[in-house]
Amino acid sequence: MSTSSRKLEHMQLCAQQQVESRKTGPGFEDVKLVHRALPEMDMDSVDISTSFLGKKLDAPFMIASITGGHPDTTPVNAALAEAAEETGIGIGVGSQRAAIEDPIQEESFSVVRDKAPNAFVYGNIGAAQVKEYGIEGAEKLVEMLDADALAVHLNFLQEAIQPEGDRDATGCIDAIEEICSIDVPIIVKETGAGISREDALLLKEAGVAAIDVGGAGGTSWAGVEVYRAKQRGDRISGHLGELFWDFGIPTIPSLIECRVSLPLIATGGVRTGLDIAKSLALGANLASAALPFVAPALKKGDSVKQRLELMFEELKVAMFLCGCPDIESLRTSSSVVLQGETLEYLDQRGFDIRDIELHSKLL
Repeated sequence: MSTSSRKLEHMQLCAQQQVESRKTGPGFEDVKLVHRALPEMDMDSVDISTSFLGKKLDAPFMIASITGGHPDTTPVNAALAEAAEETGIGIGVGSQRAAIEDPIQEESFSVVRDKAPNAFVYGNIGAAQVKEYGIEGAEKLVEMLDADALAVHLNFLQEAIQPEGDRDATGCIDAIEEICSIDVPIIVKETGAGISREDALLLKEAGVAAIDVGGAGGTSWAGVEVYRAKQRGDRISGHLGELFWDFGIPTIPSLIECRVSLPLIATGGVRTGLDIAKSLALGANLASAALPFVAPALKKGDSVKQRLELMFEELKVAMFLCGCPDIESLRTSSSVVLQGETLEYLDQRGFDIRDIELHSKLL
């Protein structure tokens, strides 16, 4: 199957099937924001604007990489980009590999910049492809979108399961370090299995500008591959996808793992403004999500914008109840309690919660 056809199939499955983690949650249920009964502020004055990698955003959120690479994905990316522009947030595109292989597919990506001329837009390519394309290829991807940043996605769980996957992970960190010399920031993002402290430190040493933890608990790309395997009668891929459906580090533990003094994006199971607030209180600079916007983007009208606006109202309520008038105070002054499986995970990994402050002022 061509890369272009596979991208369309992925989007359709995400819109039509249950592809979220089944047993592993992102960990938001283990995070308790300490309520301030006397917030001593006016909720109508809450300011959720922020900045990220030098770009001002009206809310600490991005629409994570979803699609592109097939003509039928062009209107979807257009709808997502229009919503990002109107709400003043960031947006990423799906892997641009299809456009490198077939330049006809470039419009399905460039439409994002056309519809969102002022938004923070990031390009996207897999780590395996970075080894192949190098600096010249990375610069072409940025030029395609007039991108503000380039994301390198790590998806070796999915690659290991799909029959056409690239399973050679050697040399990726060197390739990432090489492209960190281009003129835009490099974001490294996982796609649903999380990033450990060990790998976060490697990425920091390589010179990346930010890390998107992409934790387990949201969309399972192993799960997506189960549906693809069933369609083609692939018994082995189907078995592997079922076995590894919930594999990975959940979003909240991964967020703590990745606190290595780099800007962080919390992705993986973010579904509400309360999830955004919890992410920022634990050190994230932004949160992002993809799956909640796939079905709305396939509809006509303002469905994506309406979903975003609801999340941002939820965020404002959470900030008000924590006594935080702006994003900086949420990140540096809010109090957080961790419990349950997240606390147990962090304890076994050697993170002594008693000896660190959970908000980000010490990062």
